[in-house]
Amino acid sequence: MIMKNIYIILVLSFSNLCFSQENTTEYRFEAAGATSTTSKTPFWMTNNSYGIVPLESGNGYLRLCVLHHQMSESNFRWGGGIDIISSMPRYRNVYVQQLFIEAGYKALNIRIGSKENYTSLWNRDLSSGDMVISKNARPIPEIDISVPRFTDVPLTKGLLQYKGNFALGRSFDNAYLEDFTKGKEYFTRNILWHHKSLYVRFSDKKTDFPLTAILGVRHYAQWAGISNNPDIGVQPHSVKDFLRVIAGKSGGSDATISDQINILGNHFGSYEIKIGYLTKPVDFYLYKQHYFDDVSGVELYNFPDGLYGFQADIKDFSIINKIVLEYLFTLDQSGPFHHIIYDHSVYPGYGGGGDNYYNNGVEYPTGVSYFNRAIGNPLLTSPIYNENGKLSFHNNRVKAIHLGISGYLSNQFSYRLLATHTDNRGTVEAPFLEKKKTCMFFAKLSYCHPRLEDWLFGCEIAADFGTLYGNNRGISFSISKTGILKR
Repeated sequence: MIMKNIYIILVLSFSNLCFSQENTTEYRFEAAGATSTTSKTPFWMTNNSYGIVPLESGNGYLRLCVLHHQMSESNFRWGGGIDIISSMPRYRNVYVQQLFIEAGYKALNIRIGSKENYTSLWNRDLSSGDMVISKNARPIPEIDISVPRFTDVPLTKGLLQYKGNFALGRSFDNAYLEDFTKGKEYFTRNILWHHKSLYVRFSDKKTDFPLTAILGVRHYAQWAGISNNPDIGVQPHSVKDFLRVIAGKSGGSDATISDQINILGNHFGSYEIKIGYLTKPVDFYLYKQHYFDDVSGVELYNFPDGLYGFQADIKDFSIINKIVLEYLFTLDQSGPFHHIIYDHSVYPGYGGGGDNYYNNGVEYPTGVSYFNRAIGNPLLTSPIYNENGKLSFHNNRVKAIHLGISGYLSNQFSYRLLATHTDNRGTVEAPFLEKKKTCMFFAKLSYCHPRLEDWLFGCEIAADFGTLYGNNRGISFSISKTGILKR
């Protein structure tokens, strides 16, 4: 009975949709509401929620999702899902959060549509957020071809596994951006996205060898689209341009001068390493995500920028079962100045600099955001916090320490705690006159009644203290119900 209740809490506490049983049609209904002492919802209540929880205080939402999964005896599988949310306050109160179909055979999978598909190596519920793609923003509709799970590399006797993906997507936030800017800011409509990844894992599954290691690389790019800035207009979007984006090559004669000198589109990504030491009582992990925004970052000239982490998965102590400690540093950015034309024979050293993380120039003023929320780590302040209608990230030079803890208080009660301290410096181009230091706290308690196993009740409390997000306290309540429509 204890393990059954713990399993139910684990399944229901994940807000992303995943197929939990074969050959079933499942549903999930959720209702939640929050209030706070100021006009804004506390930081960790609204961030890393796939863009669902509104920033404004006094918010609430209803959510209904249905998904189907089917698998045949020949290892062919297919499925799909729809997820509809009614939320307030919001510029549109009813919208589709997820809508997708997917099919797969053995290790290969293809998906079309928008899905909350968490692929980061860092803990989904306790990490401050992946620097490239986290669970902070709404999912971008895309076509994604992937090997989603680690799969044995042939001829390695099971010692090496790999996974990866290749995707093309498109933004659909034009109406939202028009409403947010009130027509006073330029932005690019119908932006296309491309991303790909490759991970290799060393893991000896046949013996008790305790060490495991994962190496990975990710590449993301924004390209194409139509700018309402008459000096920019239609961005290159041909098949040849797509090949340039895939390879990270400069643009042709129809691209902007910047994209002809540098690379077509707005590119970013990361190198990642995660090392594990696995024991019977505890699994320990150390990880580093090196973020890059241009060639200088690719060549490591922005070191020591990145996300550093420690994770402990405790197996036989339910009161505390997971601990995550992270350090985020983005102050370097390859130096304060960016030299497009740089004579190395006269001035020795590297010419890059002023990387300006998550921001882009005139081509993509929204930067690395979707519906004004960072698609990466939310500690780099999302444009949704800009009260002046600006679309750029006004705070991307951050030094932060973050702690996450989760566990079970009893058979029916689980909890999650987050605590974060940030030292914020603004941007290279517009630094804050004084450092803005902020502390953010969050606690969630989930309850599953033994006679209502398909129901989950939750309560969250959160608080912000400091000069960046102000002093604010909030509370929210939620209730969800899951079930099977057809087996």
